[in-house]
Amino acid sequence: MELKTLCLGSLGTNCYLLDCGGSDVLAVDIGDGAQEVLDVLSSGGRRLLAILLTHGHYDHVAGVEEVRRATGARVYIHEADAVMLTSARANLAWQISDTPYIPVEDFETVQDGQVLTVGTRSIRVMHTPGHTPGGCCFFTEDLMFSGDTLFKGSIGRTDLGGNVAQMQETLRMLSGIPGEYRVYPGHFGSSTLTWERQHNPYLRQR
Repeated sequence: MELKTLCLGSLGTNCYLLDCGGSDVLAVDIGDGAQEVLDVLSSGGRRLLAILLTHGHYDHVAGVEEVRRATGARVYIHEADAVMLTSARANLAWQISDTPYIPVEDFETVQDGQVLTVGTRSIRVMHTPGHTPGGCCFFTEDLMFSGDTLFKGSIGRTDLGGNVAQMQETLRMLSGIPGEYRVYPGHFGSSTLTWERQHNPYLRQR
């Protein structure tokens, strides 16, 4: 397992498990499917070191606290979305799910440009607001985890606590990133940044 994708919950949220040295892994987003994540970790003899959250909507954080308690993994989220980890109203759980939300009791906040060290990996944080105030993309080697900011051929909504102007600025930043990255979004299939620059209408117009 260099990278394993789990599709969790009724909204089909992508949870990524990424190797970070030996038996250690990190997770990007854990939606409504904590037990599935724990089963994969257990069956593979893996130790979860960290949970990186691209943003705070319920479908991306629903399973975080259950997994955190079971593994002791550190949880990271941008400071502007931190309230979503403790409030079912802020993370829209009250709209999305009938299952009670379990607030995250221990987490750390990150800022734009911060570099996290998780096992053998360095992960760069890019603040990409628009879908939510604290949306982030995470970069490591040639991998880009884009959450609900950038999808294959599309982008995330801005009417769930987001901001159109911020999304437009974020897209300008993403279109100008040099080099090639494999893009792993919060929903649907993966892509590459080059393909998105060439074919995604929201990036082509930048």
